[in-house]
Amino acid sequence: MAFNHGALDATLAAAAGDDAALLRELRSVFLESATRQLDLLKRARCDGNWHVAAMRLKGLAASFNAEDLLQAAEIALHAAPGEPLAIREVEAVIARFSRSQPRDPNRI
Repeated sequence: MAFNHGALDATLAAAAGDDAALLRELRSVFLESATRQLDLLKRARCDGNWHVAAMRLKGLAASFNAEDLLQAAEIALHAAPGEPLAIREVEAVIARFSRSQPRDPNRI
């Protein structure tokens, strides 16, 4: 899956406007929420819990216009609970997003 976070960045920038601190906070909250849903996917042992976590991940991705995460969540929705391929796909998208975050010049 090719990584394209341009739409996500545009969505966050539109919400934050010229407020750089708000932009950083929105990116952080998005990443934190995605990571939380990934954790729930990893711990899901039944179809219901797996489906709920995948749907939450899909909703998060749709809300922030994160196409790559949306595709990964869709893969998870159609996979069995604990499916390693689905989990790795979500992990990879989150890792790429995390690496693409701009550094805060005010932080050490």
